[in-house]
Amino acid sequence: MVAIVHQTDKRSGITYAYRSVSYWDKEKKQSRAKRTLIGRVDKETGKIVPTDGRNRKKKEGNPPVKRNTKRFEEAHRSFYGATYLLDAIGEKLGIIHDLKQCFPDTYEQILSVVYYLILEDSTPIYRFEKWGLLHKHPYGKDITSQRSSELFSSITEANKLQFFRLQGKRRMDNEFWAYDTTSLSSYSETLRQVQYGRNKEHDKLAQLNLALVFGQESNLPFYYRKLAGNIPDSKTITRLLEELDILDHSRVKLVLDRGFYSEVNINNLFKNHVKFLAGVRMSLKFVYGELDAVYDIFRSFERYSENYELYYQTIRTTWNYTQERPYKGDTLQESRRLYIHYYYNIDRAAEDEKNFDRKLIALKKELESGERVPGHAKLYKQYFITKTTPKRGTKAQIIDENVIKAKRYFGFFALITNEKMDAVTALELYRNKDVVEKAFGNLKERLNMRRTLVSSEQSLDGKLFVQFVALIYLSYLKKQMQDHNLFRNYTLPGMLDKLDVIECFEQPGKSLRVGEILDKQEQLYRDLGVTPPTSL
Repeated sequence: MVAIVHQTDKRSGITYAYRSVSYWDKEKKQSRAKRTLIGRVDKETGKIVPTDGRNRKKKEGNPPVKRNTKRFEEAHRSFYGATYLLDAIGEKLGIIHDLKQCFPDTYEQILSVVYYLILEDSTPIYRFEKWGLLHKHPYGKDITSQRSSELFSSITEANKLQFFRLQGKRRMDNEFWAYDTTSLSSYSETLRQVQYGRNKEHDKLAQLNLALVFGQESNLPFYYRKLAGNIPDSKTITRLLEELDILDHSRVKLVLDRGFYSEVNINNLFKNHVKFLAGVRMSLKFVYGELDAVYDIFRSFERYSENYELYYQTIRTTWNYTQERPYKGDTLQESRRLYIHYYYNIDRAAEDEKNFDRKLIALKKELESGERVPGHAKLYKQYFITKTTPKRGTKAQIIDENVIKAKRYFGFFALITNEKMDAVTALELYRNKDVVEKAFGNLKERLNMRRTLVSSEQSLDGKLFVQFVALIYLSYLKKQMQDHNLFRNYTLPGMLDKLDVIECFEQPGKSLRVGEILDKQEQLYRDLGVTPPTSL
């Protein structure tokens, strides 16, 4: 079945006409459609004006233009403003230089796919052809779905490590690096690392995990790795340290969520001379034990932060360091200096206590009604004594001592570090780690990573790398927008759209000419740390 389909480009406002031919896909067992561009639709007459797909009316007698012919071989007008911005950022951050070093034959294709992922916001890769025809981009040719799969598969582990090493050298030596993981759900049954585990988004799907390392001052990522979906966070630190060592990153400072805490990990961090700042649970004996010594004098006005609306105090203590030494057949035991930063939030304490009391009320009702929940058995035993008589039935009596003990640390949280700093500085560093959480949001939403849509390990590895490179650009843009308060007037996609409409004109034998640029657009470029484009 043949039909004519109209589709309007959101940025240019141009409506294109396509010839759509329906056919039956035997492998997928479903009806599919193949579309061929006919031309653009005239807004006034509604007639279709034939084009060759490059915004130029066809002339009789002209030979057909090959799809892969580079556009600068003939006169061509294309959208340029947003891809110019990405070109400039890539030069500034050394991304283009480093990609060329690591992927001399395919770096232009990688960059074009990266630009497409950023500017088209979750659009599938098979739509690249239309975007590529309308935009000036590094590769200058079409990248079909098959070609993109080949591109992803060609990206090797050695190439990636070289890129990480080059990018890592561009980061500040003394800044803290935030490290965290996220889960990526997948429908694939062929990927080896797709496993069932603790899914952070509560999907009932198998998953693989992705770990990211971010510079907290630069707000730029420089390293990631893929993990099996059933690996807990606390098991990833040892491998992380090994790989950072391979990448020649000796002066490491890590900010870690409390999910990464374990005695083994802290010992490894000390062993590798890594500076760290980590969240810890108040239930740890050495944590609440040190707090008990200052508990009664903790809430002093001298230790109150008006900015964060909490009390704070730092305790210097020691860590009982242990190291197995197989080559000597013994275990080294030493004391290492450790700082514990404590924080107390009155509002949080009150909210925790209210929630806890509500929970106790519900547990008491379950006990006395006989409708016990099997999963609450431990809580029943910890907080209640029950007595049952034929006349009065079951009555639950609270164990006051255990309730008081449970409420003692409500409103408190703690950080540990082996680097001397004040408690407020430590808190600011720790809270800045949400740069990684925001990056995960970028990966999943803007870069189409909510589900992994590949079936082979090699293709997945390559796609993850290309999306990681796109994440570097997005992270830079977001930081610049925050630093210059651009989010008051723009969203990230909206800002890119404002620049994307700027055109350029290329003609053989002549220099590139840039279309009109408004004052607001010039100011956007400057706020983003880029010189506005000019005709060459």
